[in-house]
Amino acid sequence: MLNRTALEALTQRPIPFLASAWPWRSAAYLMSSVVPGVAAGLTAAAAVSGTLVSPALGIAAGLAALALLVPLIAPFERLRLRLVDVAPLPTAPDRRRREAGLAIMTVLAMWWIDLVMLAFTIGGPLVLALSPILQPSVAPLIGVLAFVAGLLLFPVAAYTITAWGGARGAMVRAMLAPQSTQLNEVLRSRARLVDAFEMERRRIERDLHDGAQQRLVALSMTLGLARLDLPGDSETGRLIGQAHDEAKQALAELRELIRGVHSQVLTDRGLAAAVHDVAGRSPVPVDVRIDLPGRLPAPVEVTAYYVVSEALTNLTKHSRAGRGLVTGRVERGTLVVEVRDDGIGGADPGKGTGLTGLADRLAVVGGRLSLSSPAGGPTLLRVEIPGT
Repeated sequence: MLNRTALEALTQRPIPFLASAWPWRSAAYLMSSVVPGVAAGLTAAAAVSGTLVSPALGIAAGLAALALLVPLIAPFERLRLRLVDVAPLPTAPDRRRREAGLAIMTVLAMWWIDLVMLAFTIGGPLVLALSPILQPSVAPLIGVLAFVAGLLLFPVAAYTITAWGGARGAMVRAMLAPQSTQLNEVLRSRARLVDAFEMERRRIERDLHDGAQQRLVALSMTLGLARLDLPGDSETGRLIGQAHDEAKQALAELRELIRGVHSQVLTDRGLAAAVHDVAGRSPVPVDVRIDLPGRLPAPVEVTAYYVVSEALTNLTKHSRAGRGLVTGRVERGTLVVEVRDDGIGGADPGKGTGLTGLADRLAVVGGRLSLSSPAGGPTLLRVEIPGT
C-alpha cells in the first residue's frame, strides 16, 4: 500500500483532505469551532444589550458586532483548515467576499453544528463506556454490556468525526478557492486542442488540394491525351482507357475526401452555402432553410457545419428517412440549428451514432445539443451555439 509520501510523489502535489484521515485532526478541527462560537455569543450579547434600549438598536448592535468579528474569524477559518486539508489553497480574485461569507455562515450556524456533532459522536460511546462508574447501582451484567458497547462504538465515532471533518473542509475549500479552477483549465485545454486539430485539418486539406489533387489532374489529362492517340480497339488503348477511368474515379474520391477534411465552401462563403453544399450531396433529399444576418465567428461556423454534416450522415445511415430539413437562425445572440427527418426515430447517443462526440464538440464553444427521437419518428436534433 502506498503511503502519503509515495502518493504525493506520484501526483507531484499535496493530496487534499489526506490529513483528515487522522481522527484526532478532525476532532481538533471541529473542537476549534468554540472560537466562532464565542464570536457568536458576543454578537448575541451585543444584540440583546441593544434590544434593552430599542429593537432597532439591538439589530444595529448585533450587525456592528458581527461586522467587527468577521475580519477576525475569516483568517482563523483559513488557518484551521490546515488541520484537515494539506493542499495549498489558491487565492480567489474575490477573496474578501468569500472569506466574509464563510465567516458569517460559521458564526451564525456552522459552529454549533460542529460542536453538537462532536458532542453526540464522542459523548454517546463515552457515557456507555463509563456507565459502570457513573451508575454504580446498575446490574453488573448490564454495566459490562454497556462498557463493551461503548468501546465498540468508538471506532464508529472516529469514522463519523473524520467524515464530517473532511466534509467541512471540502465545503470551506469550495467557498474560499476560485470556483471550478481545474475545470476551467480543462475546458481551455480542450478548446486549444480543438483549435489545433482544426488548423491541422486545414493544413491537410490544403496539402491534398494543392498537391495530390493537382498530380491526379495532371495524370488524368496525360492519360486522356494518350488515349486519344491510340486505337480504341488495341490492347494498349484499352489499358490506357481503363487507367484513365481509374484516375478520374480516384480524383472524384479525393475531392470528396477533401470536402470531408475541411469545407472550402465554408471558408470562402460561410455556413449557409456550406450547408447547402453538404445537403446537395446527401443521398436523401434535404431541404435547407438558413437565414443568417451575415458571416458568423469562425468557431461557431465550423462547429455548426460539422454538427450538420454528422447529423446528415446519421440521417442517411440510420434513419431510413425519405426527406430531411435543416433550418438555421440567430436568436438573441445564439445560433440555433435544427435537423429534422421523417425516419423511424429511435436515435440513442449510447449506440455509437456520433451524438456524444457532437455534444463534446459543442461543449468546447459553450453550445448545447438536444435530441427528440421517439420510436417511429420523427427525429429532431436541435443545436444552440452562443457567441454570434
